[in-house]
Amino acid sequence: MANVSVYNMEGKEVGKIDLSDAIFGVEVNEHLVHMAVVQQLANNRQGTQKAKTRSEVAGGGRKPWRQKGTGHARQGSTRAPQWTGGGVVFAPVPRDYSFKMNKKEKRAALKSALTSKVQDSKLIVIDDLKFDEIKTKNFQNVLTNLKIEKTALVVIDNDMNVIMSAKNIPTVQTASTSTINVYDVMKANTVVLTKDAVTKIEEVYA
Repeated sequence: MANVSVYNMEGKEVGKIDLSDAIFGVEVNEHLVHMAVVQQLANNRQGTQKAKTRSEVAGGGRKPWRQKGTGHARQGSTRAPQWTGGGVVFAPVPRDYSFKMNKKEKRAALKSALTSKVQDSKLIVIDDLKFDEIKTKNFQNVLTNLKIEKTALVVIDNDMNVIMSAKNIPTVQTASTSTINVYDVMKANTVVLTKDAVTKIEEVYA
């Protein structure tokens, strides 16, 4: 069972917490983590790209010159792909890029992602994270106290003061225990969890 330090908002260690091996101590399945990341990126694609093939471009119905005797290469249409204004070879068409993963795979991927952060000492537990007002400076001070410089994913319950205070910091992303996902965990250099978030994740994903 992993045992990690718990810090307060001033960056001081205030205790220890045992993390469940069922969530934070599993065998890392890199294939499922990769699949979960690809799935999220694929599902976010609009898939609305479109270009015209030679049959869809207007014009070009007449043969530009006769077949033989001109010295030119033979041409059948001014809308063939080699012509300016011609169609596109194998033009992209609207399509759905999304694919599905079953629940067990998604859970296993998330557990693997969280475990990898624990193993790399990139997971920080904070005892509580609450602000009396919405202020970016307050959140930045917490990051400075915790010595977080690169990208961070902060998992909390839906506290709007905290969420809005972090909104203008480009290197920080907030998530709740219900919206945490593999892509955000792996993209972040450091994952910050409140004690309440740890408890809830262990309840939901155990």
